[in-house]
Amino acid sequence: MKFDNTNVYNFKNAFRGMRNPKNSWHLSDSWEKYYCDFTSDNPFVNVPENAHCYHTCVDVENSINYLFVLGENDLKLAQSLIKAGSVHRKFMRQIFVSVDITAPLYWWKEFDTYKVGTVSNSTSTMHKLASTPITEDCFEMDDFVNIDVGNTDAKNNWNKQIAYLEELRVKYNETKDKRYWKELIRTLPDSWLQTRTVTMNYEVLYAICQKDCRRNHKLNEWSGIDDKAKTNFITWCKGLPFANELIFISKDDK
Repeated sequence: MKFDNTNVYNFKNAFRGMRNPKNSWHLSDSWEKYYCDFTSDNPFVNVPENAHCYHTCVDVENSINYLFVLGENDLKLAQSLIKAGSVHRKFMRQIFVSVDITAPLYWWKEFDTYKVGTVSNSTSTMHKLASTPITEDCFEMDDFVNIDVGNTDAKNNWNKQIAYLEELRVKYNETKDKRYWKELIRTLPDSWLQTRTVTMNYEVLYAICQKDCRRNHKLNEWSGIDDKAKTNFITWCKGLPFANELIFISKDDK
């Protein structure tokens, strides 16, 4: 499992809109700035010590960087709204995330329960499955354990299955007989790795990361419950801008 090309955006607009209900824009103390590395302008010159900052490069070719500083007034209001419930923390739906996730099909089946506030565009199993060799690298094997099952072992069965899938793929490419392709689709294991470009928002992430949802899930790909050193969704989420301030805000979340 892996996460690539993570982008988070729209903080300025989300926090401005957060203050619309009470016309309290004058109390906002967050600010943003775009700057270029090759100028003498120091973007951190007005940033208080221990401020909550999101700093990223938005245009590598032109060395254009982005800095967003979350002010204490805005943070206090944001956390009050978050704790008040989903009706009040609507600004969280306006902080957007885009990321490429490569994960096994068994993980995607669970992720697909989140239909509201998520969009994904996947690599095509139907169109591209037969285009490249099927090897062990095509499957989720990070936590593989070679267990004995009857008179054989899991690794032996696994190797036989991969060889069978590759044989079907080769036969289909040689003959263009759709029966081989259909059998390949039919027998593809749920550990097959698929990449999807996903967009979602902080409200969705907040819901996913609750204790009674995926944070302590028995799948390591969600929670890291068996091995936090392996890539998992919760660890990735904790690395997002202001994750501690907006998504994991209670003491029990840390």
